[in-house]
Amino acid sequence: MKRLFCRIFDLYYDGFTQMKLGKTLWTVILVKLFIMFAVLKLFFFPDFLDKKAPDGGKADYVSNELIERGGQTLP
Repeated sequence: MKRLFCRIFDLYYDGFTQMKLGKTLWTVILVKLFIMFAVLKLFFFPDFLDKKAPDGGKADYVSNELIERGGQTLP
């Protein structure tokens, strides 16, 4: 089983080292992922719990909100 994993690793390692266009494509993919997860998070997803919950009370705030909204039904 260990030998199988070594052969699979060698296959991918050799493939990635021999790439020319693939390295450029992987660079584009990694840059896009960085933009999506790092940059967009800063601008569009602020830390809501830090503003709403007092110090150390994040779990209590979330549980209270879930209990209060649990009785409501959708229109």
